Amino acid sequence: MAPDAALTHAARTVRVVPPEPERRGHLAVGDPQGATSRIEVTSRWLERDGRPWFPVTGEIHYSRIPRERWSEVLGHAASGGLTSVATYVFWQAHEPEPGDFRWDDNLDLRAFVELAAHHGLDVVARIGPWAHGEARHGGFPGWLVESGLPTRTNDPAYLERVRLLYGRIAAQLAGLTHADGGPVVGVQMDNELYDQPQHLATLREIAEELGLRVPVWTATGWGGAQVPETLLPVYSAYAEGFWEESDTEWAPFAAFHFRYSAVRDDLTVGADLREALDGIVLDPGAVPLKDDSAVPFAMCELGGGMHVAYHRRPLVTGQDVDGVGLAKIGSGSVWQGYYMYAGGTQRVGPTGPEQESHATGYPNDVPTLTYDFNAPVGEHGQVRPHHHLLRRRHLWLHAEGHRLATMAPQVGGGSEDPEELRWAIRSDGRSGYLFLTTYQPAQRPLPPQEGVQVTVAFDDGDVTVPTQAVDLPAGLTTVWPLRYELADGLVLRSATAEVVTRLTDQSGEIVVLAAADGVPVELVVEGQVPVGGSGRTAAGSDDGATVVRLAAEPGPACVVELRGVRVLVLDAASANRLYRLDVAGRERLVLSDAPVYAEDGGLVLHTSEPVCTVALLPAPATLTADGAPVPGGAQDGPWRRWTLPVPAAGTRTLVSGLAPVAAAPPEPVRGGPMDRLSAPTDFSGAAAVVVDVPAEALAGVDRTLLRVRWTGDVGRAFVGERLVGDHFWHGRDWDVDLTPHAAAVAQHGVRLELLPWRAATGVWVDPTVRPVSDGLTVESVDVVRVARVRLEATEG
Repeated sequence: MAPDAALTHAARTVRVVPPEPERRGHLAVGDPQGATSRIEVTSRWLERDGRPWFPVTGEIHYSRIPRERWSEVLGHAASGGLTSVATYVFWQAHEPEPGDFRWDDNLDLRAFVELAAHHGLDVVARIGPWAHGEARHGGFPGWLVESGLPTRTNDPAYLERVRLLYGRIAAQLAGLTHADGGPVVGVQMDNELYDQPQHLATLREIAEELGLRVPVWTATGWGGAQVPETLLPVYSAYAEGFWEESDTEWAPFAAFHFRYSAVRDDLTVGADLREALDGIVLDPGAVPLKDDSAVPFAMCELGGGMHVAYHRRPLVTGQDVDGVGLAKIGSGSVWQGYYMYAGGTQRVGPTGPEQESHATGYPNDVPTLTYDFNAPVGEHGQVRPHHHLLRRRHLWLHAEGHRLATMAPQVGGGSEDPEELRWAIRSDGRSGYLFLTTYQPAQRPLPPQEGVQVTVAFDDGDVTVPTQAVDLPAGLTTVWPLRYELADGLVLRSATAEVVTRLTDQSGEIVVLAAADGVPVELVVEGQVPVGGSGRTAAGSDDGATVVRLAAEPGPACVVELRGVRVLVLDAASANRLYRLDVAGRERLVLSDAPVYAEDGGLVLHTSEPVCTVALLPAPATLTADGAPVPGGAQDGPWRRWTLPVPAAGTRTLVSGLAPVAAAPPEPVRGGPMDRLSAPTDFSGAAAVVVDVPAEALAGVDRTLLRVRWTGDVGRAFVGERLVGDHFWHGRDWDVDLTPHAAAVAQHGVRLELLPWRAATGVWVDPTVRPVSDGLTVESVDVVRVARVRLEATEG
């Protein structure tokens, strides 16, 4: 859909074109007619129970997370606004020897799926057989690789082994698929297979023959993949890539993903593996990159962060993740899927480490253990800033996804010109959303945009937003509503603030908006309406509308009162603390300093701070923490706010200000099929730092992390002779979970083996952390005590 637009600094006008009708019944995915809670896939969106449906999925690998942490991670996923989780079923983990299938401990796929359902989450099973996921041999068992079978083909002997695997997976998921009223709504076949559509189709046939019945069957579509008609292609978008060369200053594909575009494909993700393992080099000019009008625009690998390899160590930020995610929604995505949403730890199997490496024929050496990925939820449960940034988007999709899914995109400002205003509109022909961005990472920042005012021309009239031109600061990515229904008969013509969510309390409807730093909030309401609370009517109406500006700063107490509705306008920081959770039998808004999720009617809070605050709306009569009443509770506008002392939590410095010397660091070596820098394996000349951890620092809390702030090259952490953590330095803190090893830590302490930074080696790190001196520094080693608090609310 080409926009009719004239966008200059003098005048910006976009004429909205009504969406084309969706096509139905032409795809080999979806439930049959008459199915309970029927899921249908149209050419433009998905539906569930006859209602447009905008899924939000996050990748969580059960086999890389301790089983006792599953519920916490899934709880954070649900509180973060996910509607489903995706998970790889790594063949190498489940069949380490031929015929020896394991589903115990944290390999219990069935238990993980049931627990996801307990948290209200659907599941997409990525059943391989080949997975990638930075696993050794792409997740294939070593014995399969050594067998010499022509894998990832329709070779009968290979398919027989696949049939055995799929049969066991089907048995694990029996009764848990959507057709049986269970949470498993989708299955992905293989991963990043580009030129074997017949094989992908055969994999689905085998899975169905063995009893798997799901409405949505997918395959990764990026890289110009040939996806058969029986599978829905799903796409990726990353802000950076560890798989680029060490002399690549910024991944060439990255800038595209911060712009609005109808193009879904990306030829670069996994390109090094195509070339190294399969000998496939794509000519970008020979592969059509276009919008496919037959299938909806579905994402499965929006980069939730980025892994690191030895030779290249990206530093993707939360703003990067949010910027790419919102750019894809503006471009037409109707399914947000993140890889990874929660980090984990690489498995160590019967034959050794199970990460990809030069030693196993891969182009990249990645850490032996850590698979943190700088995900929204980290390897050890750390909750990162983008968990909060993404939650704001997901709350919006929860409230508006059924409308947004049907809205067609129009994109503009999509060129490489950094001076051009970047915009997109999603519209149903008479209402919609205006997307604007001035954000790109620090490698290629965008300038601010001065005098921004956009007129959106619908068939039945124009909407100009804002009524007076504003300057957009650099580093902004935002979306503004157009003709948004606030209440019956009351329409918000436009706003320079984002829709977050809405709910009803005892006093009526509340619509929550979020202001952006540096952008004045303006609300334009159709008709002449009275304005109260924190709102004031601007002098002079605008074309039959009421222009509302704020008489107070955005924040938890900033409530604009309109006819039949209250509009709560939060500041950006408060919006990032906002949750919508089921507490004591009803949905409530929660403002929390600490990460929190809902479970069985209560709230579970994890904090490393000795004091935190929690506010609820609607407010309950009382609040208890681990069974003890929380005293007081102050009124803060419409909220009731409690201050919680958590004396067990806190951070204590054990070691600081060290400059250890590595006696004989190894010389750099190269390896793998692309001759990249290899991770050191000789630590005999490394510096050793022994950290004594007092026993009392390990007791009385849910989790104890050792946090190392350092500069160097590679670090390993040992408790006794056991390797418990590793790290390729890239500018972020290095966390090691001491909880599983508490007794041994109290006895032996933690031994850090550290290799020094040497710029001449040629390792790529982000420019913001690159100016470090050769050698080693240990700024501090802290013990971080993370407490778990369960809150219960009761009504009066």
